[in-house]
Amino acid sequence: MQKILALIPVYNEEASIGPLLKNFDLVFASSGGEVEVLIVNDGSTDRTMEVVRNYQGPLPLRCLDHAVNEGLGKVIREGLTYASDHLQDEDLVVTLDGDNSHHPDLIPAMVQAIRQGSDIVIASRFRPGARIHGLPWSRRQFSVLARLLFSLFAHIPGVRDYTCGYRAYRVSLLKKGFAHYGDRFIQETGFSCMVEILLKLARFKPVCLELPLVLRYDLKAGASKMKVRKTVYKTLALLKDYWFSRRFR
Repeated sequence: MQKILALIPVYNEEASIGPLLKNFDLVFASSGGEVEVLIVNDGSTDRTMEVVRNYQGPLPLRCLDHAVNEGLGKVIREGLTYASDHLQDEDLVVTLDGDNSHHPDLIPAMVQAIRQGSDIVIASRFRPGARIHGLPWSRRQFSVLARLLFSLFAHIPGVRDYTCGYRAYRVSLLKKGFAHYGDRFIQETGFSCMVEILLKLARFKPVCLELPLVLRYDLKAGASKMKVRKTVYKTLALLKDYWFSRRFR
């Protein structure tokens, strides 16, 4: 049976992680053990892990717990390393935010696309049918800027949304990434890690597909963890490295 690992990074999401897990229950209650949820806690100081440990739903749930906050990049690297080490080539990993802005009802379509031959499936804000609710203007402008710059200077066929973290990966592709880059596969510590992963996997010429995202940022409880200026700087630095350094070779 093909397994689906849902990788959810969390940092102080006590008000959001419970509703997100309930949404998983609604979508996958009859999955028959096909879906497993992996929560990677990035040093939360609120009740996030208490909520997670009190989860009583039907899905298998595993936790990796960081004592201190280390950044999204390290959390994603740990989760994808776990997937590469424990899953089979034909399995797949879905990454999504823990703030309940990404609804898991898109995952079945992502899984179907992987089964039909895609290697990466991205929930995109730039496809017909996509809708965005409650996202601040600065975040919208950042995603548009990233789309334009990377489409022009680091184009990956099939990709328009380079920064969204809601994605599905074929595990065999992730294993290629770790085998080639080793500890260098994910070096970014912040939100720019999502761009880095795409750029590094692009060397294997993956089949990429995008599905329209309905982003419910209005359901997010609390302030954003993203520091927009820092993320813009880091993302632009990645583009420079892509052209002028050996980092992506």
